[in-house]
Amino acid sequence: MLRPDISPTFPSVPAASPCSPEARSQGPRYNFGLQESPLSRPSAQAASASSPPGTSGAAGDRSGSSSLPERPPSALPPQGSYFRNKRSFAENTHASNIMLGTSSSSARDSNPQILKSPLCAGNPQRSGYKSWTPQMGYSATSSSAVSAHSPSVIVAVVEGRGLARGEIGMASIDLKSPQILLSQFADNTTYAKVITKLKILSPLEIIMSNTACVVGNSTKLFTLITENFKNVNFTTIQRKYFNETKGLEYIEQLCIAEFNTVLMEVQSKYYCLAAVSALLKYVEFIQNSVYAPKSLKICFQGSEQTAMIDSSSAQNLELLINNQDSRNNHTLFGVLNYTKTPGGSRRLRSNILEPLVDVETINMRLDCVQELLQDEELFFGLQSVIARFLDTEQLLSVLVQIPKQDTVNAAESKITNLIYLKHTLELVDPLKITLKNCNTPLLRAYYGSLEDKRFGIILDKIKTVINDDARYMKGCLNMRTQKCYAVKSNINEFLDIARRTYTEIVDDIAGMITQLAEKYSLPLRTSFSSARGFFIQMTTDCTVLPNDQLPSEFIKISKVKNSYSFTSADLIKMNERCQESLREIYHMTYMIVCKLLSEIYEHIHCLYKLSDTVSMLDMLLSFAHACTLSDYVRPEFTDTLAIKQGWHPILERISVEKPVANNTYITEGSNFFIITGPNMSGKSTYLKQIALCQIMAQIGSYVPAEYSSFRIAEQIFTRISTDDDIETNSSTFMKEMKEIAYILHNANDKSLILIDELGRGTNTEEGIGICYAVCEHLLNLKAFTLFATHFLELCQIDILYPNVENMHFEVQHVKNTSRNKEAILYTYKLSKGLTEEKNYGLKAAEVSSLPPSIVLDAKDITTRITRQILQNQRSTPEMERQRAVYHLATRLVQTARNSQLDPDSLRTYLSNLKKKYEADFPRAEQDSGKTEEL
Repeated sequence: MLRPDISPTFPSVPAASPCSPEARSQGPRYNFGLQESPLSRPSAQAASASSPPGTSGAAGDRSGSSSLPERPPSALPPQGSYFRNKRSFAENTHASNIMLGTSSSSARDSNPQILKSPLCAGNPQRSGYKSWTPQMGYSATSSSAVSAHSPSVIVAVVEGRGLARGEIGMASIDLKSPQILLSQFADNTTYAKVITKLKILSPLEIIMSNTACVVGNSTKLFTLITENFKNVNFTTIQRKYFNETKGLEYIEQLCIAEFNTVLMEVQSKYYCLAAVSALLKYVEFIQNSVYAPKSLKICFQGSEQTAMIDSSSAQNLELLINNQDSRNNHTLFGVLNYTKTPGGSRRLRSNILEPLVDVETINMRLDCVQELLQDEELFFGLQSVIARFLDTEQLLSVLVQIPKQDTVNAAESKITNLIYLKHTLELVDPLKITLKNCNTPLLRAYYGSLEDKRFGIILDKIKTVINDDARYMKGCLNMRTQKCYAVKSNINEFLDIARRTYTEIVDDIAGMITQLAEKYSLPLRTSFSSARGFFIQMTTDCTVLPNDQLPSEFIKISKVKNSYSFTSADLIKMNERCQESLREIYHMTYMIVCKLLSEIYEHIHCLYKLSDTVSMLDMLLSFAHACTLSDYVRPEFTDTLAIKQGWHPILERISVEKPVANNTYITEGSNFFIITGPNMSGKSTYLKQIALCQIMAQIGSYVPAEYSSFRIAEQIFTRISTDDDIETNSSTFMKEMKEIAYILHNANDKSLILIDELGRGTNTEEGIGICYAVCEHLLNLKAFTLFATHFLELCQIDILYPNVENMHFEVQHVKNTSRNKEAILYTYKLSKGLTEEKNYGLKAAEVSSLPPSIVLDAKDITTRITRQILQNQRSTPEMERQRAVYHLATRLVQTARNSQLDPDSLRTYLSNLKKKYEADFPRAEQDSGKTEEL
């Protein structure tokens, strides 16, 4: 069944390049209510035609933008072939505001600023927006939106109205990967889940309904998204295009058979269906192409499948970007990233931002890493094969799109990607051989997926048409040659003639340059670039030019150091002939490739499994590689967070010496740690270390410790940064309050919460009060919380709450003989109990260049204030008794859940628990007796 053309039709695109200065100066030819018409964006196929998947374009070449010669009727693909039911882009010339939410007249009245689209290739400089009109569709971006990961994700977001407000539907597609992710979830008034998911996706563009930004009545969701994503393109389209019925039709038509169970998951998810309807209509519009039937991988992701890490925590923990220097790799991603393919790198990045919560899946990954570490031959063999794969996802993305217009770039792209497909399929057998003797279930499952017979069927069909020697090569001239001679001889007589003509022209160019070298007695050599075509180069190391000038025959001369580059009028004409010959070759090759693709298309969906297999194996190899460089250990999963001698993974990479290791033991019975210690004693580093180890464990990596056990964390929250935020006009204190409010609204019993020095942005009394209130709120949860503070008054809270533990970082006092002063030596060791250091801020000030008189006055004033504020609080005997009972009960529950001791050892352990309880009880009675005597 052929897919009906459901994409909207629009007026044809003007011939002038939309990215040219002339086009920008004239303004948009068709105003759709956007500040720049989506029609002005070049097709993604055109942009990727000259660069192979996983490379930066070194291997491709651009052959201009002229249209292919008109094809004779006999050369057209038959009905039902790869070009199923295409409709011309210029078929319909009705009103241009068919899709977007405003008329062209209203857009002209508002005089929108014309901005450059991020899809325009080769122009990293983009204008920032300063104002926008909410009632119209608009597009806004700035240069800071350009990231190292080149964002290519478009997201559609829609929210329910009335009683359904807070129900969010999202759909996203990566323009480099033929996969759509759907999600629908209920969010609270902070919209934390929406913002977090968008931050993880790192979108290029966000699509919302025009009803979300009505003048003076914008929805809270729209306002929050625009505030948090200032550097992302925004587009609003009419609400009617968020149509759940059309969305379900899209999924039925486009989803490949292997993933069609998604229909059962999303049939009643009306908001994500509405989002995917608007998304696909818009993407087909800007791409100027439609997706072939049964060609997309469509998945539904529930919010309960992964742990949530908000964007602020990701920044505080330096998961992807270093806070000091965004260019260096001193991040968790940098520590673990030894991937060999772009797909593996993307999967690692998404896993770090969204760790798993399913213990069985995590342990399956850990089993794989363990086998890779134990089997050296498997590790190196797999690494060798994986490194040869290109970007399979991007390859698939291009193959499943059907261009609406046949251009040279579209033809070149299809030919190139067929060669990449052949290269990829030829690696399936070596990968299968490497995995043949694996033992772990996950690796065996990947081996089984490679047994798919469709890989062989596709490769056999390709080899009937494509030369066996045709393969991916680096270098634009090498790749051009591969494309020219990709199709076997004697398949198309006219193609063979065109290739002979091309060969003769190239030989003539080489001969002409040889004659010029002899004529002028110069060491000339033939060079090639995708921009200039063939040109002449010469190095003047051993040659003296007459009058230091080249012969007048040579033009367009450029010099870099002692190397000259130039051409001649005859060579320019030869290049033009060469280009014309190439266009003929590409046109005829394209016809053959299209026919071949129509034959293999029904089998091509096996590449989705291959893509998943390669990216996952690449990530697991990366984990194993990281383990070989440090003494990491396999984590266990219980209801306890226990780390023996753990250290900070990023600090290990930076430091010359191994960081100081510390122990951690957090249970449901002691789930709230208050950590004290002087400035620079290691509190913040320790907090980050716990979170990083937790994330590493939940993505299936080994962790930096001698032993580790973790409780699955469904959410990871941090409150660490203390900087002002100029963009949102927030002081240090207001930023603290916003972050802590976010934690209090969203934390649950399965959260891991790290708070560092809360309340320091206001006066001491208010700071202590806020900290105390926050601690009491969090103590009502079973979340694991680590609270670092300088407010020693907080340490008294353990009298009222038996699940509170006081910890501190030790320091030593050393006599500085040269300055006759006492200095502080930081040990970075964590110990139980309250810190004994008093007024360590004053000691740090004394070491500094602060005047001695100021320090003395400060000491005197501090002593008086401390005497007034600190009350001598003693715990009552009843509190001690309740504390002893509480600790005994929690230890017994923990033993019943997790004990793996044999009967004799268990009996001894329980006996010791009983003795400890009996020892604590008489002490409480003695305290009671003393109280009565008084």
